[in-house]
Amino acid sequence: MTVQAKTIALVGKYNAAGITDSMTDLARFLDQAGHRVVLEEETARYIQLDNLAAMSVADIGKTADAAIVVGGDGTMLGIARQLAPYNVPLIGINQGRLGFITDIPLDRMIPVISEMLEGKYVSERRSLLQAIVVRDGNQIFSGVAFNDIVVARGAGSGMVELRVEVDGLFMYNQRSDGLIVSTPTGSTAYALSAGGPLLHPSLSGIVMVPIAPHALSNRPIVLPDSSEIVIEIAAGRDISVNFDMQTFASLMHQDRIIVKRSTHTVTFLHPQDWNYYNTLREKLHWNEYPSVEGALN
Repeated sequence: MTVQAKTIALVGKYNAAGITDSMTDLARFLDQAGHRVVLEEETARYIQLDNLAAMSVADIGKTADAAIVVGGDGTMLGIARQLAPYNVPLIGINQGRLGFITDIPLDRMIPVISEMLEGKYVSERRSLLQAIVVRDGNQIFSGVAFNDIVVARGAGSGMVELRVEVDGLFMYNQRSDGLIVSTPTGSTAYALSAGGPLLHPSLSGIVMVPIAPHALSNRPIVLPDSSEIVIEIAAGRDISVNFDMQTFASLMHQDRIIVKRSTHTVTFLHPQDWNYYNTLREKLHWNEYPSVEGALN
């Protein structure tokens, strides 16, 4: 991106406090800088900004040079999956709580975006996962995940039993509350809470993390991202598969979930001073140390 006129799409978390003011300020700034500004159509239903055209995700994918997402990580996850086939770069402004992938502070929005539109940014690509659910030899569901694909039991049911194959080779039968299959980006999400490792987003890997396994020897494992993972439902009740916790399908015994790396990637644009380790320190509070007095006591 450069300061020359570009089409920039705005996507917002419509129910966030103060979102209309933030979007209005951003749209005005971009317009005055000579850019064509459009609104994602779902955003436009809830946030009224005068004189801005509303576009479907498909039209944004065909015409926009970048999309700026104002909200939290959930908002970014949703639009990232939809825009992945079009390779539209994404910029995240954090109006949520955590902000692992929406990394521009709201109070620095305008000056940071101004610098980025002048070419002062860091670009990176992130991988996604895709999966299909097969029942009796027929595909009944498909989905894409930016963070993770999770096979899990219902809240009121007992453990599930899963049969797992990787590249056609039997790995194990696992009894647990479920199984997380995660991208490197998703390694800081549910997979981390379940005891999985942190993966740098530039790594080419897929993380599998059991959820509360019956056998303590069932540990997280990192697989090559060329792997095809097949998860078969062997036993259990009220089991579902979730994609980024935003779409799901109910499962039956002998259903097979076939997971592999998506052919699409997502491009993020970060501020020039961004780096992944700063994000980890800030979000995981690695920079908080006990006082000397507290340590001695």
